[in-house]
Amino acid sequence: MKVFDVREKLAGSGEYILGAKETGSHACYLIYGVMGPGEKGRELKAGHGHEEIILALVGDLHLNGQHGGVLKQGQAMHIAGDESVQVDNRTGIEAVYVISGGHSGGGHHER
Repeated sequence: MKVFDVREKLAGSGEYILGAKETGSHACYLIYGVMGPGEKGRELKAGHGHEEIILALVGDLHLNGQHGGVLKQGQAMHIAGDESVQVDNRTGIEAVYVISGGHSGGGHHER
């Protein structure tokens, strides 16, 4: 078993992808994302042949695009294929989300 210190891989706003490069597996991946206070317009998209579950870990994410509303802290949503969502952090604190994903059907390439 190997332990990955995901949080330490990202300083500030952005995303860190834990995937095949680190794990040696193309079956699944994990994304750790941080949005700065007031940051807007980040696109989250599973991509062709992928499905993802997005979890709002810290703070609420405001959703725009195909999916509207608010993904509250502790809530998760599922997207697949070319579905996408634009997210805003309308709070005064960093928002943190985690995306777990994998290949659906015939999809098999690194994200």
